[in-house]
Amino acid sequence: MSSTPTLIDSHCHIVFRNFDEDLDDVAARWREAGVKALLHACVEPSEIPAIRALADRFPEMRYSVGVHPLDTEHWCDDTVDVLRRAALDDIRVVAIGELGLDLFREKNLEQQLGVLRPQLDLAVELDLPVIIHCRDAAEPMLQELRARMPEGRCPRGVMHCWGGTPEEMNGFLALGFYISFSGTVTFPKALPTHDCARQVPDDRFLVETDCPFLAPVPRRGKRNEPAFVASVANRVAELRGVDLDTVAASSTANARRLFGLP
Repeated sequence: MSSTPTLIDSHCHIVFRNFDEDLDDVAARWREAGVKALLHACVEPSEIPAIRALADRFPEMRYSVGVHPLDTEHWCDDTVDVLRRAALDDIRVVAIGELGLDLFREKNLEQQLGVLRPQLDLAVELDLPVIIHCRDAAEPMLQELRARMPEGRCPRGVMHCWGGTPEEMNGFLALGFYISFSGTVTFPKALPTHDCARQVPDDRFLVETDCPFLAPVPRRGKRNEPAFVASVANRVAELRGVDLDTVAASSTANARRLFGLP
C-alpha cells in the first residue's frame, strides 16, 4: 500500500470560533491526511496573540501578520509598527499578509491602496514574502507591483486562493509570484481556474484550503479544514494529467522554498 503523500496547507484560518470545540480532532485529521505543515494567515492585528498561541500548540504551524483589504478599518497610525514588532518577535512569522485588494465587495480602492502599500514596504524591509488576496482587482494590483519593480520594492509572494484568468496569472508569474489553488479549483464551473491549474509551471504553484471557507467538492458548503487540502491537490493533479504524488511533491517543495516552512 502506498504511503500518504506529504502536503502543506499554505493558507488556513483555524483561529475562527467554529474550530473551538474540536480543534484536536481537526489536527488529528490533517496529520492523518499527510499535512506536515500549515501556514495560518492573519487578517488583522488583534488576531496575532491567538494565532501565536495556536503555533505554540501545533509545532507544524507557521503564520503571517497583516491586514486584509476588507479590514481597512483596523488600520491605525501605529499598525505597521505593530506588524513589524510581531514579525521580529517570533521566528515563526514567515510572511506579511494577508494583504491585497478586493473590489468585489468594496469599491474603496484608494483606502485599500493606503493599507496595502505600507505592508508591501514592510515585507521588502523584513525580506519576507507577501500573501496577496486579489479579487476583481488584478489590473490595479499588477499596476502597483509593476511600478515597484524598477526600484526593487516589489516583494516576492503568492497570489492566494487564485480565481483569475490565465492572462492575469501570467502577469503575476512574470513578477516572480507563486499561484495558490484552493477548494475553488474543485468547483465544476471554475473554468478559468481550471485552465490556470493546467498551465502554471511546476515550480510556481501551492495548494491551500483557506479554511473554514471554500470547502472543496464533495464537502462544498460545509466547514473546511486543513485535511481537505488533499482534495485540492487531487483535483490539481487531475487537471494537470499527473498523479497526486507529483502535485504533492511540487507544491510542498514550492511552499517550503517560498515560506521556509518545516
